[in-house]
Amino acid sequence: MKANYKKYKWTLILACIVSICPIIVGLILWNQLPDRIATHFGSGGEANGWSSKAFTVFGIPGIMTAVELILFFATTNDPKKRNIDEKLMRLILWIIPVLSLIVNFSCYAIALGKKVDIGMITNVCVGIVFIIMGNYMHRIKQNYTVGIKLPWTLNSEENWNRTHRMASWLFVLCGILFIINGAVLQTEWMVGAAILMAVVPGLYSFILYKKGI
Repeated sequence: MKANYKKYKWTLILACIVSICPIIVGLILWNQLPDRIATHFGSGGEANGWSSKAFTVFGIPGIMTAVELILFFATTNDPKKRNIDEKLMRLILWIIPVLSLIVNFSCYAIALGKKVDIGMITNVCVGIVFIIMGNYMHRIKQNYTVGIKLPWTLNSEENWNRTHRMASWLFVLCGILFIINGAVLQTEWMVGAAILMAVVPGLYSFILYKKGI
């Protein structure tokens, strides 16, 4: 079956335009931006990594756009792409562009001396993404691109469905905790929560497999 490129052609084009929009803004601000721009931050929101102005303005949006195209290619060429519904596909296509805007504009603002709570922004954005993913997780059918792709979930449709139903609640819960952490606490313990969110569904899927599911 041919990949269904045409159906999402204009969505992809618009998403890529949004992803590279920070380049235009960066060029407008070029003379105001310093030669080195903070692009990586520690758990306390303190800058601990810097990039050149050229890489920040051109490289980061370019990488984001490349990731978008790779994701689109992989999804539309999934042997089970019929199981990826239209709403989920459009969600997949819009996550990267939105992140591109947030990441780049935050870096520009900090470089220009604006007070930006990068810890809050990061936690809230991650939380929103997890909540959105959690709301879709239980509806994802078996495929090779999106979801919890393990030997046991791909081997059994029932295992896939049960694992994703459980993960759906877990993702939403962790998303809410991330938002609370960003808005109020801003502690480092959410890193552990994110690790658990990745590990628990896998363990649950393996337990189901051992039970013959």
